[in-house]
This record gives sequence, C-alpha cells and structure tokens, in this order.
Amino acid sequence: VMLILFIRSVGTAFHSPALSAVTPLLVPEEQLVKCAGYTQSIQSASFILSPAIAAFLYAKWGLNSAVALDVFGAIIACITVAMVHIPKQPIEALQQENFFTELRIGYNAIRQNKALFTLLWIGAINMFIYMPINALMSMNYFEGSTLHASVVEIVFAVGMLLGGLLLGAWGGFKKRMANIIGSIFLMGVSLTVSGLLPTNGFMIFAICCTLMGFSAPFYNGVQTALFQEQIQPEYLGRVFGLLGSIMSFAMPLGLVVSGAFADQIGVNRWFLFSGMAILLLAIIALCLPQLRKVDNQKQKS
Repeated sequence: VMLILFIRSVGTAFHSPALSAVTPLLVPEEQLVKCAGYTQSIQSASFILSPAIAAFLYAKWGLNSAVALDVFGAIIACITVAMVHIPKQPIEALQQENFFTELRIGYNAIRQNKALFTLLWIGAINMFIYMPINALMSMNYFEGSTLHASVVEIVFAVGMLLGGLLLGAWGGFKKRMANIIGSIFLMGVSLTVSGLLPTNGFMIFAICCTLMGFSAPFYNGVQTALFQEQIQPEYLGRVFGLLGSIMSFAMPLGLVVSGAFADQIGVNRWFLFSGMAILLLAIIALCLPQLRKVDNQKQKS
C-alpha cells in the first residue's frame, strides 16, 4: 500500500505542474484568476464530499471495491483529458535536459522576475509557519473527540469552497497583491484569535478555521494566476514543478517544527505565535517595493 501511495504521489508531481502550465493555453489571461477560484472551489467540494462517499462505499462494498472504483474514475479522467485539444508549444520549447538543468532553468525563470521570486519565498515561509494542526487543537486543547476534529476539517473546506466561489465570480481586487496580502492577514488574525481562546471556545475556533479556509483561494489562486501570466509558457512546467517541490518541502518541515513546539509550549500558544508571525509576514510583504509592482512585471514577450 505504501508503494502504491508513493507511485500516486509521483504521478501527482507530474500532474499538478502540467495542469497549471497548460491552463494559460486554454483560458484567456483576463480569466485566469476566476479560473483559479473555481478550481479551488472544486477541490474544496471534493474535500467535503469525498470522505462521506468513501465511508459509504467502504461500508457497502468493502475496501477492494472502493479502490477499484478509484481506478475506474482515473480511467475516465484520462479519456476525457485525451479528448481536450491542448495547443502545442514551439518545437524548440520542448527540448528536454537532465533533471538538474531543468531545475536550474525553472529557478532562473522565476529569479528574473523579482516580484514573483519574492512571492515564492513568502509563500514558502507562510506554508512553513502555518501547518494544519487543527485536529491537535480540537482534541487536546479543547478536549474534543474525533467528531470535533472532523468538524474543523469540514468547516475549513467549506470556507475554502466559499472563498473559491467568490474569487471565481468576482475575480478579486484589481491589484493582485491586495488579494494576497489580505489573505495572509486574515490567516494571521484567525490563528492569533485561535491562540487566545479559552478551553470552552471551540465554536469560535470553528469560525476561525472557516476564515482560514476562506482566505486560502485568495492567496493560492491569485499566486497561480500571476505565475501563469508573467512566466513564459515554455517555462511554466518547470516553474510549477519547482514551486510544488519547495512547498512540499516546507509542509512536512513546518509540521515537524510546529508539532515539537506545540508539545513544549502548548498548541494554543503555537497558534498564537504562528498567527503573530504570519501577521508580521503580511506587513513585510506590504512594505516590499517589488511586490507593489507585481502587476506590471510581464515577461511574456
């Protein structure tokens, strides 16, 4: 089972960057943010519905049949994607190099755009500081059950769904960094408030988790659109692959650090300190001149 999960993760490492890279070939540039918002909404709906459907199928058919259905769904997905016409890049843009050369090309493509390069590392720091240890907060600090932990995960996904739908319908603020900084700020406030709650404040914590989820599309979706707009199409696959690698490294590292600190100082204090750190990150992002010019730094030429 672990081997199969590993193979699936490898597949995801190819699928996600490729999907982000081909999106600008299919979606008009002015609609990229809205497209990202709706994509986040679909993912959030999946987070909400999938556990319930999986539990039903497991109870009715057993694990083997549920996994077989997953394979059947993957086959349908492959067939439908094969039916989509994706415009091809020029031949010279498709030349392949070795792994480290490809990685360096992707890094250099981001490095040339100071705003996106700064945004990349702000996102990595944000991911490192905030890790979803909400279940630990629910069950340890609030002395809840697995039901409380499930509620927290569901309301986070609901918030993310609502945020994605709003971003898809509205498109966000005209100044892209206003969306990103606002998202970081709302996340920081929600974490800080969570860290200040008494042990009987679970309902307020659930509201804070909803706001955390709501803020996510305004960061992830807008950042994805910025990369799609400002990086040359032939480099997008490499860039999104590098972006995914950095975020994938920051997540487990942040989880280890947050878990260790939560054990030493208490999970509520970790929420408080991480919230304050993210608020500081939002202030730093607001003060950086290169980020204020992010909308003007086009590289598609």
